[in-house]
Amino acid sequence: MHPATDNRPALLLSMGPGIAERLLTDSHRERLTALTRTDPHLVAHDLTAPTPRVAEALAEAEILLTCWGAPPLTAAVLDRAPRLKAVVHAAGSVKHHVTDACWDRGLAVTSAAAANALPVAEYTLAAILFAGKRILHSARRYEEVRADHAWLAESAAWGNYRRTVGLVGASRIGRRVIELLRPFDFEVLLHDPYVEPAQARALGVELVGLDALCARGSIVSVHAPQLPATRRMIGAPQLALMPDGATLVNTSRGSLIDETALLPHLASGRLHAVLDVTDPDVPAPDSPLWTLPNVLLTPHVAGSLGNELHRMADQALEEVARYGRGEPFTEEVRASDLTRSA
Repeated sequence: MHPATDNRPALLLSMGPGIAERLLTDSHRERLTALTRTDPHLVAHDLTAPTPRVAEALAEAEILLTCWGAPPLTAAVLDRAPRLKAVVHAAGSVKHHVTDACWDRGLAVTSAAAANALPVAEYTLAAILFAGKRILHSARRYEEVRADHAWLAESAAWGNYRRTVGLVGASRIGRRVIELLRPFDFEVLLHDPYVEPAQARALGVELVGLDALCARGSIVSVHAPQLPATRRMIGAPQLALMPDGATLVNTSRGSLIDETALLPHLASGRLHAVLDVTDPDVPAPDSPLWTLPNVLLTPHVAGSLGNELHRMADQALEEVARYGRGEPFTEEVRASDLTRSA
């Protein structure tokens, strides 16, 4: 029971259909109710032509709690939200719904990108370790022979001892991958034009150019953001430099790799790939990526899914709590950040 003079901020949930049910547990909804004045079951999918109930909640809202599928916060939408002060995004990138009008209005913005980075990094670690052990190949060979086999002779070039791993991008995910790789016997290379040599030394990695990374890396994992400058950054020249038998891992965005240039290397068996993202998002039905034995293709599942969404909700609600206490956000997003991040 809250007093009549209730100083809790008003909050409105806004995200795509079905997302709130997956994002929020009953405990999350109870905490939302304790922290804010909100109906934790009211979710706004459309802010351009809102229902009367949503329009009323939007007019009162001081905080928008958003996730995947949130509608764009245009100037017209913000005109309907005169009391809005903050956008708390319970997912990664805010580029899809936080518009210039939000920055012009001075809204505070925070994101759960740090929470979403953890499962991507875990997927990447698994992909790197499995690539070094040639798990995809050995599983298929085992199915073929269905008998005892000279695995030691066949696996002479396999293994993870002192293998060279190249990471493209010291993003949140890239840095978390570096941390996860520390217990293993890897030589880790990093390419990132915004990282200084002293920072690379502090991270325990060798800073190199992109071409050198591709030429030396037995496994190359891409963690750069999708920007105009990073489109097709792994192109024909870089792919040609990769050693025979190397593996390319992509959990970032499909547009960062020139798939037209990559396909001949995969079709010939010269390179291997673990692709959680492609360009387009779903390959054409007749794409060789579906059937090539040296390609592991997954449907953009490296990021948060299942109960991992609850980690993002936890982070978002902690930011709501900080706002209510008058404290700055821990994971604030600034407009200037978006020129270098996803």
